[in-house]
Amino acid sequence: MLTIHAADLVVPVVGEPVERGAVAVDGTTVVALGPYDEVAAARPTARVRRWPGVLTPGLHNDSGGLLLEHAYFPEEPGEFDELGRDPLTGDALAALRMTEARWGNSARRCTQKLLAHGVVAVTGPLLIPAVRQAVHRAGLTVTGPGTGPGPRPGTADPLADGAPLASVAASPLAVGSRADLAVFDVPDEAALRARGAGTCVATVLGGRLVHRRR
Repeated sequence: MLTIHAADLVVPVVGEPVERGAVAVDGTTVVALGPYDEVAAARPTARVRRWPGVLTPGLHNDSGGLLLEHAYFPEEPGEFDELGRDPLTGDALAALRMTEARWGNSARRCTQKLLAHGVVAVTGPLLIPAVRQAVHRAGLTVTGPGTGPGPRPGTADPLADGAPLASVAASPLAVGSRADLAVFDVPDEAALRARGAGTCVATVLGGRLVHRRR
């Protein structure tokens, strides 16, 4: 289905930001990007989704492998009383009896947290079969080993250390690119960098709306 995602500001990373902009998506592909009035006028039958704030490319988390295979995300609410709400790492993780099933369940919870921060790609490799399966089902892209330090271990937010958007965008937004988008309820890129990816209100992965903050 042809869908137009409209936002107060579209930041494609490569090229100038577009105020009152829009991105048109057909299936899995971006087919237009520009001012909303122009994009919508050329596609009068398209479904329109309007979002507050800033629309950007989906983000890349360089600590994805660390989060998915070196941290355990407790189940809500069943394990919160015993294990707490934060991901377990180090000695706390070593004390758990980690089975393939438990790794898979943790990875599913982790992928949901990543998507809720606008993340569409993570750094691999992923070595645990149940984790690979969970990530594959979620649709996240897995890239090769990263070259940078990435965000702090234990955070799903690629912007946690104030990284510029260009350094954590999975790929620029452009006509012909895969429709991996994120929308953040902030007024501009400076506010996004200051407040982080926890402001995400929507994530689109390969054209599919996979996260929407209610």
